[in-house]
Amino acid sequence: MRIVHAPSQLERQPRAVAIGNFDGVHRGHRTVIDAAARTGLAVTVVTFHPHPRVVLGNRVDLLSTLERRLELLAEAGVADCLVVVFTPEVMRLEPEQFAESYLRAIGAEAVVAGDDFRFGRQRRGDLALLERLGFSAVRAPQIEGISSSKIRRALGEGDLVTAAQMLGRPPELDGIVVAGDQRGGTLGYPTANLRVEPDLLVPRYGIYAGFTRGLRAAISIGTNPHYGGTERRIEPYLLDFEGDLYGQRLLVELWERLRDEQTFDSERELIDQIARDVEATRNARPPV
Repeated sequence: MRIVHAPSQLERQPRAVAIGNFDGVHRGHRTVIDAAARTGLAVTVVTFHPHPRVVLGNRVDLLSTLERRLELLAEAGVADCLVVVFTPEVMRLEPEQFAESYLRAIGAEAVVAGDDFRFGRQRRGDLALLERLGFSAVRAPQIEGISSSKIRRALGEGDLVTAAQMLGRPPELDGIVVAGDQRGGTLGYPTANLRVEPDLLVPRYGIYAGFTRGLRAAISIGTNPHYGGTERRIEPYLLDFEGDLYGQRLLVELWERLRDEQTFDSERELIDQIARDVEATRNARPPV
């Protein structure tokens, strides 16, 4: 997939443009992309970064990093992706201006979005306006009950199954391995300390079974209360792995929530519980 950040970087050609934030690229988003593909035109996505609600001063817990969003769009068969840097200036564009500068400029003939899609100053633009401007406005079919906000809510409750059903794949953690306390190695279970972007959603604290780099992983998300921790840590233990992961990106699938984090009467009890968590991880299955 070709990724650009300005309309001038794409040649003008007949395109079906799927437009939206596409946070998480869930099943609902993929219906928009599929509808664009059915037009027979070159499938192009126009998406925004940062999230428009962030520019408006709101907190948004994102389901995916921009890097992961683009990977998922490529996997969905998108040929070209225009990432619009969303600024206050872009936000203030009249819908007609946005349509000319970002859609007509790249040759969009069909524009595909959900019925609730709005764009331009004061969210005045919609598919009906695009039709009046001469575009073929395609209303993507809706999948009842699926939205990014509902996925966020499910993950906040630790409900991986519901989140995975809406995503169409297991939920993920995405980050870089950095130095941690290195306490896991002394317990016999060396973990990677995963640093994630501050605006990326992290599920409810607890112990999870998951998968990364072709290996199962037992993942601790929380503050390590047994040791009196206060700072959030995300620590995958990769089963049967030997090597150095520092500085590398890890994309960790979450398969099953095993338990809450807890304190123990002794370190021996902690180690025994970790062993049970590892065994449960060996037996875990993806949620979809």
